[in-house]
Amino acid sequence: MAASSSAEQTQLQDMEDEDAGMEDREMESDGDEEEEEEGMGVENSDDEEDDSSEDEKENEAEIQRLEEQLSINAFDYNCHVDLIKLLKQEGELVRLRKARQKMSELFPLTEEIWLDWLKDEIRLTEEPNREKVYELFEKAIKDYICPDIWLEYAQYSIGGMGSPGGIDKVRSIFERAVTAVGLHMTKGQSVWEAYREFENAILSTVQPPPGRIPSREEQELLNAQLERIHTLFRRQLAVPLMDMEATYAEYEEWSEQGVPERVIHQYRKALKQLEKCKPYEESLMAAEPPKLAEYQSYLDFELKEGDPARVQITFERTMAENCLVPDMWAKYNTYLDRQLKVKDMVLSTHERAVRNCPWTMGLWKSYLLALERHGADHHTVSDVFEKALNAGFIQATDYVEIWQAYLDYLRRRVDFSKESSKELEELRGAFARSLDYMKQDVEERFGESGDPSCLIMQIWARIEALHCKNIQKARELWDSIMTKGNAKFANMWLEYYNLERSYGDPVHCRKALHRAVQCTSDYPEHVCEVLLTFERVEGSLEDWDLAVQKTETRLNRVNEQRAKVAEKEAIMVRQEEDRADQRRKNKADKKFQKKAQKGTRAGEKRKVEQDDYHNEWNDDSEQAPKRHRGHGDQTSDKYMETDTGLFGKNAPPGYKPGPPGAKKSQQEAAAQQQNDDKPELRNDNCSVFISNLTYTLEEPEAKLRTLFEICGPIKQIRPVFSNKGGFKGYGYVQFESSVSVPEALKLDRREVEGRPMFVSPCVDKNKNPDFKVFKYNTSMEKQKIFISGLPFSCTKEQLEELCKSHGTIKEVRLVTYRSGKPKGLAYVEFGEEAQASQAVLKMDGMEVEGNKISVAISNPPRRNVMDKPGSSRPGADLMPRQVFGSRGRGRTQLSLLPRSLHRTSESAGKVENGTAAAQNPATTSTAGETKPLSNSDFAKMLLKNSARLP
Repeated sequence: MAASSSAEQTQLQDMEDEDAGMEDREMESDGDEEEEEEGMGVENSDDEEDDSSEDEKENEAEIQRLEEQLSINAFDYNCHVDLIKLLKQEGELVRLRKARQKMSELFPLTEEIWLDWLKDEIRLTEEPNREKVYELFEKAIKDYICPDIWLEYAQYSIGGMGSPGGIDKVRSIFERAVTAVGLHMTKGQSVWEAYREFENAILSTVQPPPGRIPSREEQELLNAQLERIHTLFRRQLAVPLMDMEATYAEYEEWSEQGVPERVIHQYRKALKQLEKCKPYEESLMAAEPPKLAEYQSYLDFELKEGDPARVQITFERTMAENCLVPDMWAKYNTYLDRQLKVKDMVLSTHERAVRNCPWTMGLWKSYLLALERHGADHHTVSDVFEKALNAGFIQATDYVEIWQAYLDYLRRRVDFSKESSKELEELRGAFARSLDYMKQDVEERFGESGDPSCLIMQIWARIEALHCKNIQKARELWDSIMTKGNAKFANMWLEYYNLERSYGDPVHCRKALHRAVQCTSDYPEHVCEVLLTFERVEGSLEDWDLAVQKTETRLNRVNEQRAKVAEKEAIMVRQEEDRADQRRKNKADKKFQKKAQKGTRAGEKRKVEQDDYHNEWNDDSEQAPKRHRGHGDQTSDKYMETDTGLFGKNAPPGYKPGPPGAKKSQQEAAAQQQNDDKPELRNDNCSVFISNLTYTLEEPEAKLRTLFEICGPIKQIRPVFSNKGGFKGYGYVQFESSVSVPEALKLDRREVEGRPMFVSPCVDKNKNPDFKVFKYNTSMEKQKIFISGLPFSCTKEQLEELCKSHGTIKEVRLVTYRSGKPKGLAYVEFGEEAQASQAVLKMDGMEVEGNKISVAISNPPRRNVMDKPGSSRPGADLMPRQVFGSRGRGRTQLSLLPRSLHRTSESAGKVENGTAAAQNPATTSTAGETKPLSNSDFAKMLLKNSARLP
């Protein structure tokens, strides 16, 4: 084999000599052409030199400006790129090399920057100094896995294969290249083809000349080289690559023995895989950078397929175009940590992640864990941690988490079986340094320490108590924790109490609980309950009496404070209500004044009294056929006779009576209305109002009858329909007896076709305006908790199962929209206030199906106070209250009262024709409200108006 390798080296040296001779001849011809061009361009040389000198000065000034800017902020990525472009344009090769080196130390370089740098170094580097270029290539392939850089690396190594061991080095580089990027579906083929071309070139050097029989050694060398090429074909055809059909055809043509069946099987399998991947590749080709969504879909597909090599190359392709997406780096790192677990690959990927996204704390944290997991030395882990502290996180809490990760690592290094060790002292020093760092550096930058609950100090105290048996140090740490504003929180005192309970003694437990009773302000009831429970188990009678006295005194003081706060809140609410009433009153006054002014202007433009009388008659005749549902016996007064002789007067000129059947139809309508409004048919005391039903409910009357027949005998069901016949989602159910109404109200919020059905008493708001529909309390309920952040899939049974361990549950209510969809809110009522307080402490912050819930004592906001009759209603003493019919105040309802009667009543002090006008008892009542006019009243007024006509 030594002889064969020497023969290969000799033949390759001859090939290089021939290439060198061709390059010398080409350079001579190029030199002749350049001399001719210089002779032709002598005339324009002076002008070009002047322009170039000015450009050089401008570029030099810009270069200096960029260098100064980088001296101030070395992490300005765009500034680095602009400086490299200018230096390359000016040909400042030494400064250009330094600029590239500085940038590569801070940032991973893109494929374009690396290729420019490598090509420049290849042109400048002489043959004996090829190792420097090799080192640069090794740095380039670590930033990103790029096929073009690997191809350039392999081609450059071919130039040095004439040196000792050069061929083996080229082959090793090609092998690394096909391992790294050979699975790249679009660019991997070029690396495979370059590898085969290199081996074919070697084959041409070992083949004997035509006509000469090779020796045994030459034949073995020839067979080995042929087998290498066969192996390359087989390996490439087993990989799904674009245009692999052409590779298969080339192998068929090249192989003298044909394609083996095993290779054909692997080729067809690769073709099937290619067909699966083609849609994802085509979407990548059509998409615009950075193609994150397309790569995400591709990754999901490859992860489902489960080929680790293909998953890795897909991740690498994704990161090359999305290097600034921390979530994608985190996903890649997680896959490598849990699936591949190859040390070099895992650690290099973690390092690239933090270099690309140094501001992301999670990447540094996972990097530290990976270093510890793969057995990195302590000095390396510490260096990475120091770099993380200088990375510039964007939140104060990020520094707390990175310190916790490092302290966890240091704690795992300590052998606590020894009383003292170097690792233990280092751990304690790190804890002290972390507290100083939070107090000085983090607070100075963010204005907060990021650790308000002092989690680091809590962990330190627990380690001292549990592992070091130094409970005194733990107590000192907890004293420091309480002095940092945590003494008012019950959970902090209970945490300290649990520490003393586990590693301390009853005396200090009692002291901790007594201090907690005095200091706690959020949940004092719960702390008092814990103290009393402790004394029941541990204390004497004197201890019990003292605990009862302290808890009662504390709770009385707390209740007094809460009462004062509630009183202040009530005063503020009343003040706000008064201000709102004043605003409404002012608004009503302005509206009334505008209407008065408008009425005055209209009176000035009014026609003579006779024309006014004529118009009133016509208006009344037009309004007569309109149906108006009212109360009592008003129906008979709503239809006026229009025939000749009514009130002893004829119809006014121009009036045309209706058709003969109109009068009959009006009477029938009036009779029907009277029948509908009979009290014996419509009894509100025996009825309930149903609402919030879906408009698409089929046969609503039958559906409601099925739902409510269990409550008692039903007299009638009145679903309400629109003019077009569509169900409006509400209606009335009237029972035979009022006893059935409470049973029907129990069906409130019953789900009907996916929506909660609302059931409420049937009350006329005009008669009973104080009736309150909202049935839930709007003040603080200490025995009830309010839960928010629940997953929408959470059911009433699941929530009850979650809460029952904290006490006796009386009621669970899930809050929904009117459509029935859950809001993620709930109310849970316990039997006692202490149980509710304990549930808040234990459940607040708990995760339910991935959602972090918030739990607090129920204290709903106050509802808006509606205007009530009899209160200081704006304009109540200015305008009489108008009584509307059962259908409310519709736009289509027309008043049957003549317009002349709508004028505001004149004051008693007004004199008409020299005498005081007497107030008509028929038109006003003692309460100041308008009384309905009878036919005789209308006749008197019309006769009076006719008497005044000339």
